[in-house]
Amino acid sequence: MRKILKNRLALSTVVTTLIILVVSVLLAGVVTYFAINVVSTRVQQESLEISLQHVWVDSAGTSEAAFMLTNTGGRDIVINNIEVRGIAATIVSGNVYLAVDTGGTIPSALVCLTKAEFVTANNPFAGTGAFAKNTAGLILNSGSSIVLYIYKPTSVSINDVGTTIGITVFTTNAMYYQESNVQVGVTDGANGVIG
Repeated sequence: MRKILKNRLALSTVVTTLIILVVSVLLAGVVTYFAINVVSTRVQQESLEISLQHVWVDSAGTSEAAFMLTNTGGRDIVINNIEVRGIAATIVSGNVYLAVDTGGTIPSALVCLTKAEFVTANNPFAGTGAFAKNTAGLILNSGSSIVLYIYKPTSVSINDVGTTIGITVFTTNAMYYQESNVQVGVTDGANGVIG
């Protein structure tokens, strides 16, 4: 016992082990904090909300999807792709119509429109102006909203009335998913569905 107490090496081994243990725990903590900080910073920068989503089908099988996108994040968002029930709707096609928030009131609901009404219908935000065909990529500024109508999404038919289907919006950094029940639209002859 006397020999152990007088041995200086025994005490320095314990101290060395404690120092190595404390340094490794501090290093692991710093790395974990850095990883959490990087991930949380990137997540906070982009936030997109899908709301007022609807999907309609008339008795002739003509379908239409509508929803509002709101950028609630701190930076502009580039929308790369939109899918209705897993099938992409070409953003720059002639079947995607949009109304941009012009500083008016946020709409409380979206109604089903005929294809002819997209050029004459009022902007749901301001009550004036018509929808526009989307001919370029979609960029949604921070804090702004747009209403999108997709005329004749190919993945929806009359047999889907009453079922729930998904609407997915893909951006550069994430994907946003929302579900909607397929509703019946009243037919308007050759013009398709109408609410």
